[in-house]
Amino acid sequence: MSAVYAAEDADFRGPLDVTKAATAVLDADGTIVGWGPAAYALLGYPPQEAVGRPLRTFVADRAGRDGSVTSPPGAARARHELFRMRHRDGHHIRVATASLPLSHTGAGPSRLLFMADADETERWEALQSMLRGLATESPVGLAIYDLDLLVVWTNRALYREMGNSQYAGLGPDEMVTEGEILSAGYPDTLEETMRRVLDTGDPVIELHYSGRPPSDPEHDHVWSCSYYRLEDSNGTPLGVCEETVDITDRYLAQQRLDLLVRAGARVGTSLDMTRTAQELATVAVPQFSDSVTVDLIDVVLRGEQPVPGTANAKRVVRVWEGSPGPPGPSGSPGPPGRFRTIVHAADSLQARCLADESPVLERSARAGGTHSRLAVPLLTEAAPLGVVTFSRDSHPDAFETGDLIVAEELVARAAVSIDNARRFTREHAAALTLQRSLLPRHLPRLTGVDVAHRYLPADTGAGVGGDWYDVIALSGTRVGLVVGDVVGHGVRAAATMGRIRTSVRALARLDLPPDELLTRLDELITHDAHEQASVEAETDDAALGVTCLYAVYDPVTGKCSMARAGHPLPSVVDPVTGAVTQLDLPAGPPLGLGGLPFESADHTLPEGSVIALYTDGLVQGRGRDRDAELEALHGVLAERPPSPAGGPPPLDDLCERIVDTLLPGPVDDDAAILLVRTRVLDSHEVAAWDLSDEPAVVGRARALATGQVDAWGLDGELSFTTELVVSELVTNAIRYASGPVQLRLIRDRTLICEVSDTGHTSPHLRRAGNDDEGGRGLFLIAQMTQHWGTRYTATGKTIWAEQPLPPP
Repeated sequence: MSAVYAAEDADFRGPLDVTKAATAVLDADGTIVGWGPAAYALLGYPPQEAVGRPLRTFVADRAGRDGSVTSPPGAARARHELFRMRHRDGHHIRVATASLPLSHTGAGPSRLLFMADADETERWEALQSMLRGLATESPVGLAIYDLDLLVVWTNRALYREMGNSQYAGLGPDEMVTEGEILSAGYPDTLEETMRRVLDTGDPVIELHYSGRPPSDPEHDHVWSCSYYRLEDSNGTPLGVCEETVDITDRYLAQQRLDLLVRAGARVGTSLDMTRTAQELATVAVPQFSDSVTVDLIDVVLRGEQPVPGTANAKRVVRVWEGSPGPPGPSGSPGPPGRFRTIVHAADSLQARCLADESPVLERSARAGGTHSRLAVPLLTEAAPLGVVTFSRDSHPDAFETGDLIVAEELVARAAVSIDNARRFTREHAAALTLQRSLLPRHLPRLTGVDVAHRYLPADTGAGVGGDWYDVIALSGTRVGLVVGDVVGHGVRAAATMGRIRTSVRALARLDLPPDELLTRLDELITHDAHEQASVEAETDDAALGVTCLYAVYDPVTGKCSMARAGHPLPSVVDPVTGAVTQLDLPAGPPLGLGGLPFESADHTLPEGSVIALYTDGLVQGRGRDRDAELEALHGVLAERPPSPAGGPPPLDDLCERIVDTLLPGPVDDDAAILLVRTRVLDSHEVAAWDLSDEPAVVGRARALATGQVDAWGLDGELSFTTELVVSELVTNAIRYASGPVQLRLIRDRTLICEVSDTGHTSPHLRRAGNDDEGGRGLFLIAQMTQHWGTRYTATGKTIWAEQPLPPP
């Protein structure tokens, strides 16, 4: 029988009960004079074969359970023994027997013999032993309640737990004082809970209940309680059984663990010392203590490291006091005068804690309980930064050894955050200088776009981050637009920003589409991280997790192609209606994380559209709702104030209004915004022709190009150079590629010549030998033009060359 179902399947009468056992009637000599049907079923002998035979003829082995020789079944002194008996089919069966005397005269039936399968009997005996153990030895408290939910029986464990045997007639909520159900989703009282079990038959498992038992009326205990309905064989309810286990120690340990888990998530979310102190108090009160004070040595607030052994333990600056309430002073702690200076006596709890650099516990008796205070130093590897004092006034229990371990862990987490804030204060000035030197001082003036930008570094309380923006001139009058954000703050983030910005500019010069540029940038960052990991025990690359958005705008077609790596979506203002929308871009992972590809999205923008690219510091921060801030940004973008010149409002003015609306005061994270107003080149400034791939078309291409240059009124020297460039590029396209060829001329700040084909092989500049018949074409182009290069498209490649226009 499975132990799980033992209680369900048990028959408490036992296999040797008169109603179940196999029976035989013996005379005084042990001869069978009666043979019951159950005996026939057990041993296989029908009555006609069994009656009249001595019982010993059925016994194969007279040894008992312990190997000793016993009397035969049914002997006068035999009571309850085991025998090996012969079954009619020849096999042996272990049989448990018991006998009952019927007559002492010696005549007629003398004894009644009960027989049962020994294995079944042993299982039944084990079950009885288990039930006796539950009542006498089990640590689980058991109580039985009648239909009125009054106690009618308890076991010994419950008696020891409660220290009171007078439970008869008590209700479930009368056994302890100050009882409270801790588990969620149950009625307010145990009586209501048990009434529900009695009415529905649904058991309640592991309900947590707290209270003060009669054996320990000064302290709270916690029990795990289970309830199930008791029924008779017909299913009629008889009452409710209660099982209780005291889990006070386990519950307190779990509460302490939960406290540390919450501290890990909530303490140290910023580089603000006051905020960290408030977060520590929020976690500790009221579960761990009634109030918290945080005192810091004054030099810590200035970003300096206390020198071991020289800190003035008596004079500290209190940055937090009391229970959690309204936030303290925001931003980075400034001079000590912003807080309250405390002078502790030399023998005070806090002074002794700082002097010994170890926790100090103090208890004092008060009316209604014990007042206890626990001072724990804010320790770093070099020297203590301050001291945290936990106080219990109304808490039912004083601090104990287990609480000391929890307090040390809580303070250690806060010490790390406070020390980081101290270090960051020192690094802030250097980081800000470095970051400003790495950001572009002047953005290029381009025909395709008008731009305006703002960069707001974080205030001195949180330091600076790694936000950046850039505008890159690309081939074919296209424009690369970049905005990104490095995770973290300080010199390291600023240096990482400069490294990534340089990489983006280098990759952009290759004329890569946005998704491929982000892919290569991600591979570069990942590769650098792996190289670092190969030589260092741990990888600590600030470039991991960088967010970035890269866009390429083509003023010839008005198309803007974008891709993002974990960055906020850009917003676009329609030039006609003024409606503001967020462009739909596929989401990509931050750089350096890998695992997902980057995807580009193309959007055709009307001329005069305003694109707003920004970092998350513009629309989110401490105490700011991102959705509300985004709505405010769209509201400013949608405004259309009159312009003195009669045209659209200047982008610089729009930048100012955005900053004034969204960031009117100090910020705790860098914020960068790049506004771009699109332009579209006039059709008269662009000329394009589709050509066949026949060699004879080269002459036609030269004629078309020189004719267009002349139509634009450009001088003859430029016409000659353009003719040479077109001839060489078209010839190479026909010779080394297949399919149609397109020739395009663009007059912008330079004269741009582009030849597109379906090939994917990039031409290489080489130096031809004196006796070589070819190989000089690209060399001549490189010498006679300002820039030249290759960019790849979905259908092939485009080779371009730029020539400076003559001065007007």
